[in-house]
Amino acid sequence: MTDQLPLSAPSFDEAEAQAVADVVRSGWLTMGPRTAQFEGEFATYVGSSAGVMASSCTAALHLAFAALDLGPGDEVIVPSLTFVATANAVAYTGATPVFADIVSPEVPLIDPEAVRALITPRTKAICPVHYAGYVADMVALRALCDRHGLALVEDAAHSPGARSPEGPAGSLGDISCFSFFSNKNLVTGEGGMCTSDDERLVARMRLLRAHGMTATSWDRERGHASGYDVVERGYNYRPSELEAALGLVQLGKLPGMLARRRALVGMYRRGLERVPEAGFIPFTAEGDALSSCHILPLVTPDPEAREDVRAAAAAAGVQTSVHYQPVHQFKVFQPQESLPITEDYARREVTLPLYPGMADSDVDRVLDLFPVRARAGVA
Repeated sequence: MTDQLPLSAPSFDEAEAQAVADVVRSGWLTMGPRTAQFEGEFATYVGSSAGVMASSCTAALHLAFAALDLGPGDEVIVPSLTFVATANAVAYTGATPVFADIVSPEVPLIDPEAVRALITPRTKAICPVHYAGYVADMVALRALCDRHGLALVEDAAHSPGARSPEGPAGSLGDISCFSFFSNKNLVTGEGGMCTSDDERLVARMRLLRAHGMTATSWDRERGHASGYDVVERGYNYRPSELEAALGLVQLGKLPGMLARRRALVGMYRRGLERVPEAGFIPFTAEGDALSSCHILPLVTPDPEAREDVRAAAAAAGVQTSVHYQPVHQFKVFQPQESLPITEDYARREVTLPLYPGMADSDVDRVLDLFPVRARAGVA
């Protein structure tokens, strides 16, 4: 039986196991000192003043939009080329997600010109997604936000360690939101993080994260509070110390894991140059050096070619996926205007395996799916 090559896999070893065991032995599992430590170290890593860890990136996005006081009648401009959580988190507040097209198949990021055309008096925020770990045009988007008095929220779920010339993902928006789901670059199983330089927004997100209570369980455990008030209708978006402990270990490994991801993307690029009829990898080799290289998207010549690749991969024991089905086409968001560039991209994109534990020979195995043998080691 052929060994399966997964689409992604976490890079865990004894360090993660020991970190989790230490939490279990401590007897304190819910949000506490490790959470605070991880928040601080992660915020420093991404160039932000403060972090607010949450139970997921979806929760982090909801906290961000709630802290901005979004509600019915408000609109947030988002890309359709994203996971549904981006739009759902807007809708949780009662606000409406408004979907913008991408720049092109070569640059599948939200198009600032498309965003500009969608701004109305109801628009309250813009939420770009750093797709695949490549940072959106934050200069243009910030200019639009400043001109119209809008908030800028980074959906940086793909992007811990990604950078732009202006700075790292996580430092470019009013609030930035990260994911630590099991297929992400930094893995805690579940979990997410908001980062921000705005003390008021940070305080509001921390309050909303734990039921709107003025004191946490850890505060009471330490004797820093004997009771609490509830001053807002908040949520139960608290992370656990187990996730924070994993996050601290993973954060220490992140630079090395990013370097390996970038090297693997380079191997894919060199190999696919031998088979241009297979399609192309979006963005550029120069851009890879700034990217967190979260996923490896291949844009095939047409939808039929995409399905041929997926069928051949399945037969060879190679897992593939699609990132993403356009969110604006889901039933829950109907009716919507067409987004032709997003729709064309989504019909032709296939996601190939990419994770730090891949061997060079694993890249060769994927490249062997294509019509002409394309070795990853091409100079």
